[in-house]
Amino acid sequence: MIKGKDIICISFTTWDGEFTKSTVQILSLLAKNNNVMFIEYPRTLKDLVKLFLTDKKQLALRMLGLKKRLVTIESNKGTFLKHLVMPPTLPINFIKNKVVYRFLSRINTLMYRKKLQQICKRNQIEAPIIIGAYNPTYGLETIGKLQESLNVYYCYDGMDINRNHWNTIEDEKEYCKNVDGIIASSDFLKNEKAQINEQCHSVKNGVDFQLFAPFSKTTPSTKKSKKKIGYVGCLDYRFDIDLVEHAVRSLPEMKFEFTGYLSNHLIKDCLSKYSNVEFKKSITPKEVPALLASYDLGIIPYNNLEINKGIYPLKANEYLAVGLPVVMTNFAPLSDFNTVASISNSKAEFLQHLQSEIANDSSIKIRNRIAFAKNNSWEKRAESFGDVLEIMWNQKNKQYSKLNSVIN
Repeated sequence: MIKGKDIICISFTTWDGEFTKSTVQILSLLAKNNNVMFIEYPRTLKDLVKLFLTDKKQLALRMLGLKKRLVTIESNKGTFLKHLVMPPTLPINFIKNKVVYRFLSRINTLMYRKKLQQICKRNQIEAPIIIGAYNPTYGLETIGKLQESLNVYYCYDGMDINRNHWNTIEDEKEYCKNVDGIIASSDFLKNEKAQINEQCHSVKNGVDFQLFAPFSKTTPSTKKSKKKIGYVGCLDYRFDIDLVEHAVRSLPEMKFEFTGYLSNHLIKDCLSKYSNVEFKKSITPKEVPALLASYDLGIIPYNNLEINKGIYPLKANEYLAVGLPVVMTNFAPLSDFNTVASISNSKAEFLQHLQSEIANDSSIKIRNRIAFAKNNSWEKRAESFGDVLEIMWNQKNKQYSKLNSVIN
């Protein structure tokens, strides 16, 4: 487990938000034994205006330097770390011309790196470990520029032209080649990235077990009302609408509830016509355990798309942590869950699994699911993440030691 290091995370996500974020969970726990700095998602001038129109004016003032950019915050794990907000960048994603886009992107990353160098110097941060968390464009700019002792790419999702900008996809290839190592959130991503950089490890997503444990079931529900099948998460292009509609239509005696941000409105347009379907708005991570405890079964009905193959479903462990039966489509290599979840290869099999998992649920199965989730806690994942960082750091340090001995 890495200890006593300065760690800087160049993040593609925000610290706060509606979803549980692996980056936030892992960095919070690494902060127990290291000095951690989390750099907030690089917002644009356009984002700055939006912040002033919401309840996040303090964040906007920090972006402008009218409030402290670098502050100390307390995580939900009781640890303390530095939270940095960078100046606004130029909004460029609308630009079609590749040459112009590249030029302006270079200005953004250069300004970002210069500001980070200033902050490191001012705070006497030397030889930090840099973690580029799914942010290859800004991470690439830092390589060899911050006197870092280690530069690591944390890849927690795949890249796809339908979701990621072409520039980000190109930068990721270059980034993977030049970082000291890669930590991926699934075996699929690990094997994919290992073709570019052999120093590649996997640390899968976990669960905040202590948050979910108070809501864990002990026995299957005996309520006579409709059994409730639930999904919590983003309702986007990954969602298999046809498969879910088939289940909804075939099981009118069961209620289907979908909670989360709706980015693909076709989902609601198609399913809301059924009386046994209900859609709910996004909730905070702290509210998720109580909601899951009201379900009889949790589903992850993703399409079998190439981009989905890199997913290690975070929500699966959350479902299991409260003892829920879980039914998933076979959208990715999911063998880790073979003993605690049903994985479906067709509409018919998905429907069959929904019925059998609810009908055959038991206290023993519930205990097994909870034990499985407990073994996948964020504490254990952060420990593995820290172990990998230590391995990478030691290997790089040995290489420099050998080089120095040859020179001297």
